[in-house]
Amino acid sequence: MKIREELKNKIISLCSMTSVSGFEGICEDDLVVLIGGGFDEHYKDRVGNHVFVKRCGKANAPRILVDAHYDEIGMMVTEVCDGGFLKFTNIGGIDRAILAASDVVIHGSETFDGVIASTPPHLRQGEEGDLPEIKDMIIDTGMDKEYLLKTAPVGTPVTFRKRYTELLGGQISGASFDNKACAAAAAYGIERAERERLAGDVYLVLSAYEETSHMGGISPAAFDIEPHYAMVVDVNLADCPAAPKRETVTLGEGVSISKSAATDKRLTEATERLCKDKDIAFSIIAAASSTGTNAASLNIIRAGVPVVDVGLPLKNMHTYNEVISLDDALTLRRLIEEFVCSRELAEEFGRTVELFDEEVSYGK
Repeated sequence: MKIREELKNKIISLCSMTSVSGFEGICEDDLVVLIGGGFDEHYKDRVGNHVFVKRCGKANAPRILVDAHYDEIGMMVTEVCDGGFLKFTNIGGIDRAILAASDVVIHGSETFDGVIASTPPHLRQGEEGDLPEIKDMIIDTGMDKEYLLKTAPVGTPVTFRKRYTELLGGQISGASFDNKACAAAAAYGIERAERERLAGDVYLVLSAYEETSHMGGISPAAFDIEPHYAMVVDVNLADCPAAPKRETVTLGEGVSISKSAATDKRLTEATERLCKDKDIAFSIIAAASSTGTNAASLNIIRAGVPVVDVGLPLKNMHTYNEVISLDDALTLRRLIEEFVCSRELAEEFGRTVELFDEEVSYGK
């Protein structure tokens, strides 16, 4: 029960922090306080990735990378209008259907609330159910234009107001579980791993720019770290009655492991074996060409990094009321702990080979 409560609190605390893609540094002091205590070292690189290092204390140890992107979807002010209104655009993918009447927070030189204006049905034109383009929507702040020009000029980030609710069945709802719920589970799993059990030096990368870039901030981070092998953890689409079964996983039944051309076949199979050996619940998902995560870019850094893609089931992706199962988060936490402590993985993937007269990570 203690582990469950601690992980829930860490997830909510981390997800509550503002980290819109491109603005990941807004709460970085709070981030370091929340995560850094369980690690030996922390640094922030030039593109905004936060790297937390836990060392095993052995010489020439393998370098194990666990990536969980830290950025979240959000919005940006594009115009300050008369009457206390702000025009905006999206940062990352946002479902327009959930925007009207949403509570938002404007993160300018001062932080204040707003509401995305909703046109009453009596005044709407066009076909029933037509959605306005994001560029045609406005945020109502109640402030005058002069105040907004000073405190929330063009380029100011905006987020959804964050509230967290415990649902029945061990589920919780709220904003930014994509992907900070995974980041919290990863941090907690590595933190709980006893140093003498670690199979190598562990690098937890809370990466930037995943929501807005196909390469993601993980690329320069991994180039610098030169990991021997890696796990990418990200949310995955959970099933609901309207969703195609083949593109979703079941909430509450553990993590998912992707079979993909963008991941390492041997490391994926080895992670499956690890789950079976440790009685960790998982399912397999087919992501033939790309996982839609940082795995695709991490896989081809330097001479290649063996990578496995692991997913946390999530409903209502890219909304302000995403839903996860705390049981699944606990399963993810345990898998990550076992992954970084696995001697078998370290023996198979943690050595180096000579290639073009340079020492590089062992690839496929």
